[in-house]
Amino acid sequence: MNLTARFSHALLLTVTLALTACGFHLRGLTELSFETLYIEQSSANSIEKELKRNLTSNGVKIVGTPEQAELQVNLMGESTQKRILSLSGSGKVREYELLYRVSFRVKETASPTWGEVQNVETRRDYTYDDSLLLAKEGEEARLYNDMRSDASREIMRRLSVLKSGKSSTR
Repeated sequence: MNLTARFSHALLLTVTLALTACGFHLRGLTELSFETLYIEQSSANSIEKELKRNLTSNGVKIVGTPEQAELQVNLMGESTQKRILSLSGSGKVREYELLYRVSFRVKETASPTWGEVQNVETRRDYTYDDSLLLAKEGEEARLYNDMRSDASREIMRRLSVLKSGKSSTR
């Protein structure tokens, strides 16, 4: 074997060992302590579709009535906000901050009371240019979709720490 082949093999081995040693692994399924869930809405929420997709891909069945579910989630509301972060010398907007907030609460079907209201908030900054109006509107819409996905994953993380009264077989 020549020197460059040995070097490339050694480099590949080093990178592989470094990735495995640091704990890197692909995102897998979320460990959830429930198998059925009912989603109750206080208003029309666009995060519901994303949350249902994440739940079903993790093996949770979304049921039609609260009585059929082990756990209930009440999506109380969501809001978006757009704030100016910076202006140019001529007073034109240069940068915006986008804010996406979701409020929800959880209860086990057997419990008579809801848990406290939890909020998930995500933020993004982006530069703005009047001459690129259509492109910037598209970028803003993509950022809101990404923020909605991030919020859905955060809700999944919060649901994963809930402990059910029964032991999970998963």
